[in-house]
Parts: sequence; C-alpha cells; structure tokens
Amino acid sequence: MDPSRIVSEFPAPSFRGTQRQALRDIRDAFAAGNDVVLVRAPTGSGKSLLARAIAGCARRDGEDAPSLPTGAYYTTPQVSQLDDVAGDELLSDLSIIRGKSNYSCILPGETSTPVDRAPCARERGFDCPVQHRCPYFADRANASDSPIAAMTLAYFMQTAGSEVFGERDVVVIDEAHGLAEWAEMYATIELSPATVPVWESCRPPDIEALSDVEPYAERLLDVCGRRQEELRGFVELSEAQVEERDALAELVRDLGWFLEDLRDHDSPTVWVADQSDRGTREDPRGGAISIKPLDPARYLHHTVWNRGHTFALLSATMLDKDAFCRSAGLDPGTVAMVDVPHTFPVENRPLYDVTQGKMTYEHREETLPEVARVVVRLMAAHDDEKGLIHAHSYAIAERLTELLREFGVGSRVRSHDSGTRDAALSGWKRSDDPDVFVSVKMEEALNLRGDLCRWQVLCKAPYPNTNDSRVARRLEDGQWAWYYRTALRTVIQACGRVVRAPDDYGATYLADSSLLDLFERARSDMPPWFDAQVDRVSRPELPPFDPASAVDTADRPAGRRSNPAGSIDDHPLSDVWGDG
Repeated sequence: MDPSRIVSEFPAPSFRGTQRQALRDIRDAFAAGNDVVLVRAPTGSGKSLLARAIAGCARRDGEDAPSLPTGAYYTTPQVSQLDDVAGDELLSDLSIIRGKSNYSCILPGETSTPVDRAPCARERGFDCPVQHRCPYFADRANASDSPIAAMTLAYFMQTAGSEVFGERDVVVIDEAHGLAEWAEMYATIELSPATVPVWESCRPPDIEALSDVEPYAERLLDVCGRRQEELRGFVELSEAQVEERDALAELVRDLGWFLEDLRDHDSPTVWVADQSDRGTREDPRGGAISIKPLDPARYLHHTVWNRGHTFALLSATMLDKDAFCRSAGLDPGTVAMVDVPHTFPVENRPLYDVTQGKMTYEHREETLPEVARVVVRLMAAHDDEKGLIHAHSYAIAERLTELLREFGVGSRVRSHDSGTRDAALSGWKRSDDPDVFVSVKMEEALNLRGDLCRWQVLCKAPYPNTNDSRVARRLEDGQWAWYYRTALRTVIQACGRVVRAPDDYGATYLADSSLLDLFERARSDMPPWFDAQVDRVSRPELPPFDPASAVDTADRPAGRRSNPAGSIDDHPLSDVWGDG
C-alpha cells in the first residue's frame, strides 16, 4: 500500500467539509505502520468516497514482487449501500459482483431462471454455449481482474479460500461497526426442517447442553454425506434437487467448521446452543436448534483478516476502539482510530424528549397507548411532513398501528411486515403525501434526505434481546458495557436517517424513558458530535391531542416544506419544537 496517493485518489472533483483533512489523517495513520485503521466518519462525510481513495492506494501490478498481492476489495454488509455505490458515477471504477441468485440465465427458455438454478447448475458436464456472455460470470471475471472489486460482506466471506477472489493488498469495509455481530450471524448454524434436507431421517434429540450437540452434528454429517452421494449419481437434477444439493453442501461445510472449532482447545470461540420447543407449520413437533458462536475471532481471521495486508474499517458508530478490537480478534497495538468531525449544524439534528414511560416488556402495555397519543400530537405538529416511527419489533409496530387507527389517524399511517418490507418502504418514499411509516429494523442504511422525511420517533431503547443465548452469556460474564454500547450504536444509526446533508434538517423524538437512561450509562462511549446532540435534548411544546388536526391537511399553507436558511430555528414548526 502507498498511502501517499490517498489525496490524489479521491474521486470527487473537489473536497467537501473535512474530507481533505480526513484523508491526510488516514494517510498518516497508515504511514505510521498500522495494519488496520478505523475511520469514525459521521453521516454526510462521504464515507464511500473516502473508501475509494483508500482503495486506490493499493499496490498495483508491476510495482513490487509478482508474488505480493495487488488491488483492493470494497465490501459492506448492507445491500442498499452496495446499490448506492453502483449508482454513483464517482465510483464507476469499482467492479461490483453479487451472488448468483441476483442474476438471470440468458439461455432461451431460461431467462426467468436465476443462475444458481440454471442448466449449468442442474446438469453434470453441461457446456454452456453462452457462458462468456453470462451476466454473473462476466461480472465475476470483471471483478476478479479489476483493481477494486466491490461486493457485500456476505459474498466476501463466502468466497474465502476462493481461487477467483484470493488475497489482495487492501481491504476496505464500509459500515463496519457490527463486523463481529455480522460474523456471528453468518457463522450461526440453524438446524430446522427449512435448512436440513434430511430432517425427517435425522431429527435431533432433546438438547440439554452443548455436549449433546456434538454427537448429533456427527450423525447429521454422516446422513448428509450419504444423501450427497445419491445426488451425485444423477446426470441431471431438478431445480428442487439443485436446491437440496446446495443446502447439503452448505450444511456439511458449516457443521465441519463447527466441529473443528469446537475441538480446537486453542480456539477463542465460545459456542452456545438453543433448541426451540415450539412447533412450526413445517415441523409441528419442534426441536429446531441454533448453534451460535460468541466472539468468532477465528472465523473472522479465515473470512476477513487473511484476505488482505492492510485494512480500513469505516463507520459512524465505531464507539470504542479496544472493545471493537477484542470482539474482532485484532491487536489494538496495530490499530489506529481516525475521527472525522461532523459538519452538520447540531441545531439541524435536534433530539426531543417526549418520553411517556418505559417500553420494557412488563411496562409496554401501559406505556404504548401514551406513545400512540404522542405520535398523534406529533402528526398534528408535522401536518404536512412525512414521519418515520422506529418501532423496534413487529409486536410493537402492530399494536402501535392498531392504536393509531383506533384514534382515527390511520389514513396517514403506513406499515409493513417481513414480506412487504421493501415494497412498503419504496411506496412510502415515492409518495408526496405526509404519511407516517411505522418501521421495524430500519435504523441503518436508509437515506431519507430532504422531504423524504422530516421527523422520526424512537419507540424503544434498542437493547439486545436478553432471551438470546449469546446476549445472556455475555451478561452472565458481566459485559454490561457491551450491552449499553450496542444499544447506543443503534440509536446513533437511527438518528442519522433523517439528516443527510449540512443544509438538511430533521427532528428525532425519544418516546421511551429508557433512552435517557441509556444516554447516561453510555455517555463515555459517545462520539463528540452525538454528545453535543444529547446535551441539547429538551422537552418540546406540542399541540393538544386532537386526531382531527393530525389528518386534516387540506388547508395547510403552501411552502411549509422549504427551509432555505438550512436551520431548524427557521423552520415553521420551531415554535412547537421549542428552542432545542
């Protein structure tokens, strides 16, 4: 890597805000000999442009010994972030590759078939006459040969050990704050009728402890292996058999990895297992097992750290360097942190206290109706502006939507379930109506710039679920700082959804009193720019509860949505928001 090139590799024609200084700080951090540089860059700092500049510093062909790796990887856990990169003309030299299921076969009669179910995947020895034009293999070849290959973190991890995507000089990971959690998720093994094709012939016993899982995993591996041999005997597979074959291959790989790691006394990974006693439509008797790793540093070494020489990890919410390094298996002594200042005026991104009590499970039934009443008052205050509700869970979202309809404001309320998530979000964003979208798990990777959204509500402090065995194990070990830090990170991510540029503005309302407690407990982990937001939290003056005024928008004055001064204080609703 040649960090001296970083400023000249910046792809935009000019610098905005603190970008030039950020590049110099990153350059100096790499030049000081650090293998990994964490870049804490808030919303609007242009992380993708910074990432491209860093990737451009990778060793090039002919610059050094042929045996040394060249080029760079750009990866992100968020599919939407990769979509943004694909649509950015300034990043057009990043060659993007996606998984096979994202591409359609181009053979006659197969144009609606994804490549992972195409004849080349179904028939043994199939010689595709148009493979050179296949969209997947063409993108894969381009990305393999390109100086900068871009892909999702899932695809990046899945290709560990691949001859096509081997080691490169530089790896840049955007939205890297949850790297350890993503690794835990990808390394988790779900054993259920939906994931185990041989479930009926190899059902699990009752699992009391992890020691019960090991013999079952061995038995399952043997049964899967025999079924794989049967499938190999077919000359041509049906689409269902292709799906079974791929599921078996993934299961065998994951179980083999689990058993190898479990038996390695030097491995830092701690495994936990949960078994469901609830039946499903596919399996009324229950018994599904989740095998989960804690702190999967070894998994990250195989899938990430062995894939490059130098790493840049970018995020707005890299809250604690040492804690991040511990969770990711990094030596803090070889890791530097670079802080990029926030350039958005703090008055344009206010936090408001509209707390109505605790939203913990035991208090939710009492608190949620009061939260719904506050939302109605906010809808009246923002009668011509779109709003977003972070409901935290589908149970909260369903009950809140039901209450709002009972109050008579349902005509302005939209919601979604797990199956309609993307379509509902797209429909709400396209609409010019001042509707309120009740969302679940949309705290990250959502760009609601300008009039797409001017206000949002955090219904609940987003603490990790203590019923999850991984969370419970950490709390048993006294990792409460991790618990609060994880929740704070989600809150900060959520606050960044509605203010996307220095001249943008939007308000965030805090409805759960546990959020205020979280701010106190995690204060030392806050980036300075978010600490400034918390310092300005105030209780706003809102209109009285009047559902009719929340939905009667026919007479609202024209031009309410404009804010040429770029300041929340100049917004027409500053009188009800208070002075912040």
